[in-house]
Amino acid sequence: MRVSGAGTLAITLAVQALVSAAALVVPVLAPVLSVSAGVGAELVGVYVSLMYVGAMLGSLMAGGWVARLGAIRASQAGLVLCALGLLCSLSGHVVLLAAGAVLLGLGYGPITPASSHLLIQTTPAHRMSFVFSVKQTGVPLGGVLAGLLAPKMEIAIGWRGTLLVTALACVACALLAQGVRAALDTDRKPGRRVSLGDLRTPLALIFSRRSLALLAGASLCFSAVQWSFSAYVVTFLHDSLAYTLVAAGIMLSLGQVAGVAGRLLWGWCADRYLGAMATLAVLALLMTVGSVTLALLPAGAPLPAVALALIVLGAAGVGWNGVYLAEVARQAPAGKAGLATGGALTCTFLGVVLGPPAFGAIASLLDSYRIAFVLIVIPALLFGVLLAAQRHRFKPQELTK
Repeated sequence: MRVSGAGTLAITLAVQALVSAAALVVPVLAPVLSVSAGVGAELVGVYVSLMYVGAMLGSLMAGGWVARLGAIRASQAGLVLCALGLLCSLSGHVVLLAAGAVLLGLGYGPITPASSHLLIQTTPAHRMSFVFSVKQTGVPLGGVLAGLLAPKMEIAIGWRGTLLVTALACVACALLAQGVRAALDTDRKPGRRVSLGDLRTPLALIFSRRSLALLAGASLCFSAVQWSFSAYVVTFLHDSLAYTLVAAGIMLSLGQVAGVAGRLLWGWCADRYLGAMATLAVLALLMTVGSVTLALLPAGAPLPAVALALIVLGAAGVGWNGVYLAEVARQAPAGKAGLATGGALTCTFLGVVLGPPAFGAIASLLDSYRIAFVLIVIPALLFGVLLAAQRHRFKPQELTK
């Protein structure tokens, strides 16, 4: 059975959305789950950090998994690990919640490298940024699924029932993917050995090429901005701009929706007009404009002004991923898109691990969310300048080198 490019995109999008929903279901249910665990709901930040430590390891191992097992089998393994992580959390015990977070991360990490391996083979070069951006909409779509469905399911079947249903959905998706495994995993190498040395290989590849190292560094700074915005904008709007929690939550949703639209728009712009490097440089500038504007808004600022700042920051700060991943795949040596993506995502996930805690530390030390919003975006702006300066040096022809 032959699977079309559109079919491959649909499969990778579905898997991405489901693992993203699985990763967010515990944080969404934190207010009720924390009561059973006997801890404060504010420790959800620790849960997210542990999950992304696991994701860093999973992304580093992804290249070996994809080469030996095939991209679909690696995705199936990721889905099963996500299910196991959720099952660990059913007890509500703190230690098992921590173990579940790491398992979820190990399952989450290989998904994007595996999908990049598949999409690079079925996507025309002139549409790559847009197609990768469409696939990456699975991340915020998974967040929408978790945010909309998990609270309602918790009312109906409890938080344990919600985790169990989500785990079963992951297993069901893994079983459904078996139908296309034979067609899409034809390039797997069953004899290839997977060892601890494979953890170094993706990073060695990334730092052996200046273009890939520059993209990876930019992604660390961009993801720090993205997750600091997602984690703290509600608190900022409530404490500094005197919004109610409900109104602040709606404004956060506005920024996330702008991010979904941005992923599609920036992918289209990169393919048709600017190219990936220049588009990422523009996005760094827009992140800076949105973040600084938000920081300068006074209490009682007009709603349209706040909404516009959040739309700009959300569209750029949440919408950059597809263009970035497509360019990593372009710049990777032939046949090593998955390996390069795994190494680059390690830096991306490191930004998630470091960014929000750094933002919180700045805000606490200086007693100002406003200053934190300005300082957190400066490294992203600097990498944007580097991307703009180097954009003509890095061509897609590196794929053949």
